[in-house]
Amino acid sequence: MSIRQDRKSWWLIPTAVVLVIALLLSGACAEKEPEEEIAVVKQENFAVVKAQYPQTVKYPFIGENYDYSEEQYRAWIEDREKRRDQPEGYTDGLDRFFAESSKQFLTDSEGENRIYSPVNVYMALCMLAEVTDGESREQILDLLGKESIEELRAQSSAVWNANYLNDGAVTSILASSLWLDEDINYLKPTLENLAKYYMASAYSGEMGSAQYDEALREWLNEQTGGLLEGQTENISLDPNTVMALATTVYFNAKWSDTFSPDFTQTGIFHAASGDTECEFMKQSGARNYYWSDKFSAVVQGLEEYGGMWLILPDEGVTVDELLENGSVNEFIMSQGRETDYRHIIVNLSMPKFDVSSQMDLSEGLKALGVTDVFDGCASDFSPMTDEVGGIFLSQVSHAARVEVDEEGCTAAAFTVMMACGAAMPPEEEVDFVLDRPFIFAITGESGLPLFIGIVNNV
Repeated sequence: MSIRQDRKSWWLIPTAVVLVIALLLSGACAEKEPEEEIAVVKQENFAVVKAQYPQTVKYPFIGENYDYSEEQYRAWIEDREKRRDQPEGYTDGLDRFFAESSKQFLTDSEGENRIYSPVNVYMALCMLAEVTDGESREQILDLLGKESIEELRAQSSAVWNANYLNDGAVTSILASSLWLDEDINYLKPTLENLAKYYMASAYSGEMGSAQYDEALREWLNEQTGGLLEGQTENISLDPNTVMALATTVYFNAKWSDTFSPDFTQTGIFHAASGDTECEFMKQSGARNYYWSDKFSAVVQGLEEYGGMWLILPDEGVTVDELLENGSVNEFIMSQGRETDYRHIIVNLSMPKFDVSSQMDLSEGLKALGVTDVFDGCASDFSPMTDEVGGIFLSQVSHAARVEVDEEGCTAAAFTVMMACGAAMPPEEEVDFVLDRPFIFAITGESGLPLFIGIVNNV
């Protein structure tokens, strides 16, 4: 096989938070000669490898005229329990990665809304580890707290299965894909591993062609429910792209206890940029109220699945300060188990919001220790192809959007998130008013944060 001399790039685009990683070919470094011939895959058609997604048993109580049967309900419960039943300790090491990466990517928000999907970026990094080797892979494994690619494969499969759900009651869809250059041969074993362990489908086409760009955008929009069409419309593959890798998370669920529109009122949100008028949803009822040093929190449950944590800094404390000292990340990862709380009446006042953000994760990943993949002389992408060398990561763009109203919340991301803080609450009742910048986290049944965000403006 001949060695490609022309400049090449590789993009990684996780969705539902948008994460775009671009890899270019460096002409400054000598390319290695190909070794022994390995089985490769090269096809003209877009679809090369299709991942097989699991079927979920549908929730029996859908619509007003549902046809209920005890057998159907029992089958749904058993399917849910099977997804909960992941290997013991499968989340080991994730606490540190989620805490460190959330702090890295969410602090210094400078008064802007910011959303980060830890699970989405985790899956993207797992795939990046799969297509690298040597020190490039080791740096990613170190960040994710694993000693081998085999350990990472097992963990990522468990994380994927624990968070994938599409049963009609809750939509929590994780998807991955690779977009390959039809003129390059890729190593088939790696493509098969990506499909097996990360549910990644592979496509092959002409880089830079309008048809191939449209196919990528269509895939991204389908996987994120069209929630990120504003971001995906500008995505295209340069003719010099070696490969694009896209991972997405799309989430849609109803509140377990919906807000009545009759109680929604106009109020003032004291945004970082100044006061603004918005609609506040209101709800009163008994729930756990958490308080810690510098913040207080409640969780708004989601129907049949996880919840949204609402975290309000004390007066005079900024959201950046909370994230900087790590206490909020510890609170989210522990699901409040290590924090003081009391079950009392909480009068919740929460703004309706539709927030989005886009950020480049490149410098943050370097600060977290992933450096070699950004250097064409040091990177090792040999598991993916032996036709080109000197490939390096040049861009990691991450975008996300979260919508919240009386019915529930919808969130998507792709990679091509007046109260009594530290003081003990009153004996019976407390007002929890989110009328100034706050933090939210959407967690699934596994407790892992799908999305963490800062709302500075509504």
